[in-house]
Amino acid sequence: MSGQKSLKLLHMYPNVLDLYGDGGNVEVLKYRCKMRGIELIVTPHYLDTPDIADFSQQDIIYLGGGADYEQQLLAQDLLSCKDKIAAAHKNGVFMLMICGGYQLMGQYYKDSNGEKIPGLGLFSYYTQASRNKRDRCIGNIVIDTQICGGDYKVIGFENHGGQTANVATPFGKVLHGNGNVRGGEFEGYVEENVIATYLHGPLLSKNPRLADHIISYCMKRKGESAELAPLNDKLEEACRKQLLKRLSENK
Repeated sequence: MSGQKSLKLLHMYPNVLDLYGDGGNVEVLKYRCKMRGIELIVTPHYLDTPDIADFSQQDIIYLGGGADYEQQLLAQDLLSCKDKIAAAHKNGVFMLMICGGYQLMGQYYKDSNGEKIPGLGLFSYYTQASRNKRDRCIGNIVIDTQICGGDYKVIGFENHGGQTANVATPFGKVLHGNGNVRGGEFEGYVEENVIATYLHGPLLSKNPRLADHIISYCMKRKGESAELAPLNDKLEEACRKQLLKRLSENK
């Protein structure tokens, strides 16, 4: 289609960081873009493969979740991309990071064996896991966030042994679940062009307004209208209503 609007997404390690279907977040963004006549061009970055994308020319950089083994596997390769990712962040590229991706953007991640995996140091937070591998934050989680034009309850599923501390600007306030630390008050990390969170699910399938927030930001950054045509989200909203009701009753 001539003159079709487009956005570019760099999917980091899609075959490694895909815990609990996190790759579905890319599919949700692609679908919601397509329904507005926007093409989402997805470029994968694989482990130990030469870069085929200019990080700063992307609109979105996405990292899904992975366990300790996956994080150790790709840590060195990710560090080799540090300057490019830092430049993209500074340039306003939107960064969406889930669980392991969230942890690796901080100062470091110390796993349950006490092994320290260096992070990119892009943000001030750091993560340490309990030596007891059974000591994990697991279950459904709801947080209240302000980034979608007012109070918006974000629903997801958390399963992490890591406890993340020194978070300057949390993604949201925990209403149900744990968050950054066991029994914590806050979850995730956020900036204007960053969402880092422990929420799997995948995240965006349960929270369509959050997906649209990302798309709207990217369109505005490109000089396009940030006003998105509404989609029929009746099914998604009905599911959200039931989930929120069930979780509030099980507090």
